[in-house]
Amino acid sequence: MNVLSIQSHVAYGHVGNASAVFPMQRLGVEVWPIHTVQFSNHTGYGSWKGRVFDGPAIEELVEGIADRGVLNRCDGVLSGYMGSADIGNAILAAVARVRGLNPDALYCCDPVIGDVGRGVFVRPGIPEFMRDQAVPAADIITPNHFELDYLSGLTTETLNDVKKAIAVVQQLGPRVVLATSVEAKETPDGSIDLIAGEGGRFWRVRTPKLSLSINGAGDAIAALFFVHYARSGSAATALAEASASVYGLLKRTEEAGAREILTIAAQDEFVSPTYRFRPEEV
Repeated sequence: MNVLSIQSHVAYGHVGNASAVFPMQRLGVEVWPIHTVQFSNHTGYGSWKGRVFDGPAIEELVEGIADRGVLNRCDGVLSGYMGSADIGNAILAAVARVRGLNPDALYCCDPVIGDVGRGVFVRPGIPEFMRDQAVPAADIITPNHFELDYLSGLTTETLNDVKKAIAVVQQLGPRVVLATSVEAKETPDGSIDLIAGEGGRFWRVRTPKLSLSINGAGDAIAALFFVHYARSGSAATALAEASASVYGLLKRTEEAGAREILTIAAQDEFVSPTYRFRPEEV
């Protein structure tokens, strides 16, 4: 399996491609990473060095890969943080180019917009671009609870609200939606839900809520869910596998008291998770 992964990158730590690429490689996927930004570290530290690339830079790299005559062997495109609308346009052009050569190729969009408690944290115009262009082009999207509400235009408080929001977003284009970090009225204290929807059916995995706030987990779960879905063709299976790996990864990060997600030290969680969770159809 070959995946073109177009998202941000940091030299130190694990967010964006630095969080998504290695787990996919650990699962035996050949990854072709293209960085939309390259920073010294993630912005949560408050200061960083580096630069944001532009659309033409992305297009140039895609063209270089195409020159190798391999784009027809690309099985999917994964995108995350985009940085600007022209980068978004370049990503969608890459998706169209890959699909033109391989109609079976999948596009998974992690629609990075914001989060509960923080609100929108991307540049102006990006939320609208995600909703109006990127999400409709995607086969799979992996929004968090805040992003699901934004994309659907709904305020979700109950499980049924979340299911309605997923169905609304699916009408925009994607056939599979994974909603992460869901806290509905039915979610017990000390727990967190992940809910996947496909073909009018919904599955939930509930895991213990860990006492850490760390960057990069969303990038990892998007990548893992994408790979497992591409291989199994089942949202329920992908949900079970991705949630198990990411929970184990985060649990070990919490136990270590680490500031950065333990992508390398806990790499066995990607192939042989310590914890398992059975998806419940809801």
